[in-house]
Amino acid sequence: MSKVTSKLQVTVPKAIAERFKIKPGDRIEWEAAEDAIRVVPASRRKKLKAAPQERLRLFDKATERQKRRQATLDTEAIKSSAESGRGWGREDLYGRGSPR
Repeated sequence: MSKVTSKLQVTVPKAIAERFKIKPGDRIEWEAAEDAIRVVPASRRKKLKAAPQERLRLFDKATERQKRRQATLDTEAIKSSAESGRGWGREDLYGRGSPR
């Protein structure tokens, strides 16, 4: 836990500094996040923020990619289970291991 000095300075704990590669002289940004405070290393901050419309467009593109990917995975799973010819189904598992 850090302590705030009389000059309102705070020491970053060593474990946190090492994890986020914060070194002496680096800049950090303080952000209000509801009833909490976020500390963001300036080096990790994106230099240019995208406009809301651009972020929505990128989100929609990512959503469509995910839907296509999931549809492909679902189709492949159905094919592989149907073509496996393993000779047993899920229902057969419930009876296995129980005394006959």
